[in-house]
Formats: sequence, structure tokens, C-alpha cells
Amino acid sequence: MAQLLDRLSQNPRLLALALGALAACGFQPLALWPLALLALALLIELVARAPTPRRAALIGWLFGLGHFTLGTNWIATAFTYQAAMPAWLGWVAVLGIAAFLAIYPALAALAAWLAGRRTYGALVLAMAGAWIVSEWLRSWLFTGFAWNPLAAIALGGFDHPGLAGLAPWLGTYALSGLVVLLAGAWLIAAKRGLADWRGAALVLVPAMLFLSPLRPPASPPSPGATMITLVQPNIDQTVLNDPAMFEANFGKLASLSAPRQPGQRRLLLWPESGVPDYLREGYPERYYLGNYGADPVLARRRLGSVAGAGGMLLSGTSDLEIGTVEGRLRAVGARNSVTALDETGAIRGSYAKAHLVPGGEYLPLREWLTPLGLARLVPGDIDFWPGPGPRTVDLGPWGRVGVQVCYEIIFSGQVTDRADRPQFIFNPSNDGWFGAWGPPQHLAQARLRAIEEGLPVLRATTTGISAVIDARGRVLDHLPHQQAGRIDMALPDPLPPTLFARTGNLLALGWAAVLLVLSAVASRRRGG
Repeated sequence: MAQLLDRLSQNPRLLALALGALAACGFQPLALWPLALLALALLIELVARAPTPRRAALIGWLFGLGHFTLGTNWIATAFTYQAAMPAWLGWVAVLGIAAFLAIYPALAALAAWLAGRRTYGALVLAMAGAWIVSEWLRSWLFTGFAWNPLAAIALGGFDHPGLAGLAPWLGTYALSGLVVLLAGAWLIAAKRGLADWRGAALVLVPAMLFLSPLRPPASPPSPGATMITLVQPNIDQTVLNDPAMFEANFGKLASLSAPRQPGQRRLLLWPESGVPDYLREGYPERYYLGNYGADPVLARRRLGSVAGAGGMLLSGTSDLEIGTVEGRLRAVGARNSVTALDETGAIRGSYAKAHLVPGGEYLPLREWLTPLGLARLVPGDIDFWPGPGPRTVDLGPWGRVGVQVCYEIIFSGQVTDRADRPQFIFNPSNDGWFGAWGPPQHLAQARLRAIEEGLPVLRATTTGISAVIDARGRVLDHLPHQQAGRIDMALPDPLPPTLFARTGNLLALGWAAVLLVLSAVASRRRGG
């Protein structure tokens, strides 16, 4: 085994780059978690062999470059759906984003080398603790981009949470640290040559945790639970924002939304970008003319009629911010919103997306980038403005809902109002931009939010993957990618607040501190 490791590490830079890509194979849609654990184990070995802290950081950065280039390749697809910029620029964006995100594995590798280089046990503990901190930093620095935490490879199949069932007691980022620990266990077992039962246990325990996941029993919905109708219209991205197609798109959504039992209380759930009409009154008349009808009252009534008696529609919408520019009223900003409408078309609540996508919903440094020919991926001349953050919308007998629009669902610890806990989370999305890899990865991260918060997550998307996820992370039903359809079922029940739901990411950082202290103890014992 030592000879094999020596051969593999002859070109550590190229190997680190390849290992990063190999680790990304653990994410959806491939879900090859053994390859991810192997890649992480070999990364730890390369860090252990690094002669200097600078070399350790470089190894971590190259690993991250390969890891994020493959894992976020779907970003390039988004550039093929707009004409403002050439499609090849999408791959430049992928490489640029990967180069930036790779700083976080570089920091983890550097910290692990400094804290735990004396022994493999100390190094593995330090790498796990530092990885937790690096993912937490990645979730909020420079607005954050928390996509694909290592914890996502720990999810089981749709009917069980797998190792991710531990997320209520760890949080997502500490679960990522556990994945690193298990990879380190494989490395230590390999270096011991499986000479005794301890080496065999180090290999078998991680495999058993992944292959024999926790399978909590299913709970039937409470008597009198609200019924839900979740709609996936499968409207292609190329026609979604075409005004000539607005009426046809509405007809497709409406035809999939008819109540099965008229008069029954139900929630009708439409995706992000579900309604092109401006539903609020008071805008200058010219802003209504591009949508269906110039009268927002009539537009709301039509939507209410689709919801039907006893229905409540939740749909993605857009709201405008109107200001005075050069003496004329005009739109100065927009909100990516979810609006709740009852059967009469009355607005019963709304939520404005808080965590916006840079380059998608607003253009950072617009004054500098626009002259260079760069633009937003989402059509429009004005930027979206962020909402105030997580909040619970009380819909009366239809329940208390927390809303997270699209990308927001990936941010662990940032999806609910902890002082006003909802009964479920609604996650409308438009994943039509993101090819074959983005949607299953997005769904996996929504499952992690359900598990750690102990709340059902209902995902309605334009093209898939839409799903009803229970509070233990099981996918009770789903609509596959690029298939129109609907899901009708009772709203799953929430669980009591989990430990993570009460503490947030302080829990994950606490586990990081424990691992780093254990690493220091292990290193001191060897050094002493």
C-alpha cells in the first residue's frame, strides 16, 4: 500500500486536481460516494506529505478547482438560454467560480497541516474540523455560495435519509466534517494494511453507515391535514419569458391545477416564474401592458378561480419598486416574490426573496461590468432587491409556511424564522437553466434542509425535479426532470424542533471546535 501511495503522489499537483473532480462524483446525479471518500482520503495523504504549509494550501486549492469545476458545471448551461453574452463565456464563469471557491479547501488543507501534521490521527481530526469551518465561511462570505456541501453525498435513496439522518444533531457542515472523518478512517486503515480487526473496522464502519442507513418509520398525516396540489408544468426556459407564450403557459398551469374534490381545503403550489402578471395595484399603466391584461384585479381573480373554492394558491411572482427618476415614475427595482391568493383573488400573504443570485438577479459592480459587455442571465434592465430574510407567512387554516425561493434553500441555518417556526417550507424554483446536473443537486440540498430543521419541504419547479419531502428527508413523491404533472397528497407533519433548529450553525461550529481540540490533544501526545 505504501508503494501505491508513493506512486500516486509523484505528481501531487495533477493528482490533487484529479482527486477534486473524483470527489465531485459523489454528488448527484452520479452519487458515487465511495469515489468521493477515496478522493478525500488521498487528499489527506497529499496534505500529510506536503513539505511546507504553502504546498499544503496549493494542494487544497487544486483539489477545490477540480471539485467545483465538475460539481458546478451546470452553470455553463445557463449561458445558453440568453443572447446577451456568448455561450462559451459560461465555461469561463465555471472556471472562475471554481477558482474562487477553491480557496476554501485550500484554507482547510492549510489549517489541517498546521494543526495536525505530527500524526495521521491528528491530521484527520484537524482536516474534519477545518472543513466544517471552511464550508460555514463559504456559506456567507461575499454573499455566500453554499452549493454542494460534502454532506450531500451522505444522503440515501429517496426512501431514506442515509447517513444524513444524523443532520439534526450535527448540522450540514458538521455532517460534511463527518464525511471527511470517514474518509480519513479509510486512509488510516489502508496505511495499517488491514493487519488487525481495528483496520478492518475502519473500512467496514463507514461502508455500513452509508449502505445500512437509518430508516425511521413513516408517519401517516394527521387527521384533517391540508391537501396539497403541487404542479410542474414543464415549460421550457426558451419560452418561459416570451410574452407571446404567457397565455399558453398559463393554460398549461391551469389545466394541471383543477381541484379533484371541489370545495376541499387545499394548497395549490406553483413554481417560481409561475405568474408573469403584476398582481399589485399602483404601478404606472405601461408596466401592466406587457403581461396578460392591464388590470391586476382581474389577473388576481383569474388566479383565484384556478385555486377554486377552499383553495389557496402559492406562486412565484414579481413585484416592482416604483420611484421617481427625472420627474417620471418608473420601476427602480423588483422583488422575486411568492404571493398567496385565496379563491377570490385576494392577496393573503407574500414573501420576497432575500438571498439573491449574483449575476442572475442582480449584476454586481454594474457600472463597471456593463461597459464590458456583461449582463444578467435573467432578462430585464433593473436589478432585483432583496427581501428582509426568513419569515413565516400565516395562512390561517392552510397552515404556517416558511418560503425559500429557489437558490435560498441551499443555505443551512438560514431558511426559517427561529422565533416563529413554520409548519413546512415551500421552495418554488426555476431549475430550467441548469441542465441535467443542477436539478438533482438542488433537490439533495432541499432534503438536507428538511432533515436538519425537522420540517417538510415542498418543491415546485418549472421543469423538475419537483418533490414532496417529509421532515426526515424522505421523498414521498416527485415529478421527474422535464415531465409535466402534478402531485396530490396530504401535507406531511413537522417534527418537534430539532437540536439544529434550536441552535443553528453554532451546533456545527461546536463540533468543529471539538474536532480541533481532539486534534491538538492527539498531536501533543505524539509530540510529547
